[in-house]
Formats: sequence, structure tokens, C-alpha cells
Amino acid sequence: MPPSTAQLAVLVAAWTLYGLIHSLLASFAVKGFVARHWPAATRGYRLAFNAIAALLLVPPAWLTFELRGPLLWEWSGIGAWLANAVALGALAGFLWTTRHYDMGSFSGFAQWRAGTHRPPHEEGRLQLSPLHRIVRHPWYFLGLLILWTRDMDAARLTSSLCLTAYLWVGSLLEERKLLALHGKPYARYRAAVAGLVPLPGRFLTRKQAEALLAEVDTHTPPEAFRNRGGRV
Repeated sequence: MPPSTAQLAVLVAAWTLYGLIHSLLASFAVKGFVARHWPAATRGYRLAFNAIAALLLVPPAWLTFELRGPLLWEWSGIGAWLANAVALGALAGFLWTTRHYDMGSFSGFAQWRAGTHRPPHEEGRLQLSPLHRIVRHPWYFLGLLILWTRDMDAARLTSSLCLTAYLWVGSLLEERKLLALHGKPYARYRAAVAGLVPLPGRFLTRKQAEALLAEVDTHTPPEAFRNRGGRV
């Protein structure tokens, strides 16, 4: 039996709440507020952020599987093999790209062990892995590949649409911070490379990426941005 419209509305509300809280906690405004009022707490901010994000995922994920119903479409035959191959390739891509990230800082364990916290304006360092040269948000792109290569019922389709919308909105919010941090160099990167899905002709060569990173390293965030604790 397919889920009712009211049940799907609750699922959308759960994803919306997740997106709002996640975006708020990721903002420089909240990070700067915590740094100014509770500086000792900044040591564990990233760890707490990741823990809260994981907990907030539980309700919408549970609803997605609880509201299972008749399939709207199903991959079969060669299509199923191709869909699963794409999903496995995306998972492998996630693992491969971790070598280009500071996973200790990403998880928050590095800050906790060091007992220090970088000011908000020093976060969001630009990383240009091979995948970053062809798409600005490779993890989002890989996530989309996994989402849309699964069989779909009404609940899973609703969740996939919600997550796709959030990844798009999240990419815009993230780029707003990166533009504030890196200015014109990041604006040129954004103009040269596609955002969520690779596009023909929208990529950087290795030399172009290296030149752009060298330019980013010499860029200083505006004084007003730094004095506000990175609030954008």
C-alpha cells in the first residue's frame, strides 16, 4: 500500500528540518557566535556538529524505509548491472577522494586532540583534487549518483528529491562562504568548473588548478569579514 499524502508531507518536513538545522550549524554566523561567547567549546564544535548531523538523519531515514510501498520504477537486467556499477563506482570515488581531504579536521578529531580551533575565516580551505577539476562539489555529485541509481517507491523518490534539493541549496550556501574567503580566485574557479554535474568544456587542467591554488594562497579575506568572526 503506497504512503498517504500526509505521510509523505511528514517525510518532507523531516528532511526540511534536517536541512535547516544542518545549514544553520554549518554557517560562519553560528560558529563565530560560539567562538566569541564560549571559546572553550569550539574545540569540540566539529565533533558535535557531525554527531548532531548523524542523529538528525535518523528520523527521515527511518520514515523513508517505514513508508515503503509499491515500486514506481525498478532497474532490471543490464540496467540493474549498470546502476549498481555506477553506485559502486561512486562509493569508490568517495573513498579515493578522502586522500585529498584533511579527514582529521573534517571529522573534528584533529581539533579535539589539539585542543585548538581555527577561526571561522580560516576554515573552508580550497581543495582541488582531480575530481574538483571537473566538478566543484564532487561529494555531492557522487551522492547524487548513488541516490538516483536506486529502485524508487514513493517514499524513496520523495527523499531523493528532498536530498537533491538540499545538495543544490547547500552548494550555494557553501559557495557563498568560499567566495567570502577566497574572493576573485574562487569566482574564476566557479566560472570555469561545473557545480554539481560535470559538463563538457567546464574543467581545469592540472596546471590551471595549481596556478589557481597559488593565487588563492595569497588572498586575504576582507578585514570586515574577519572582524565579524567570519559571518556572511
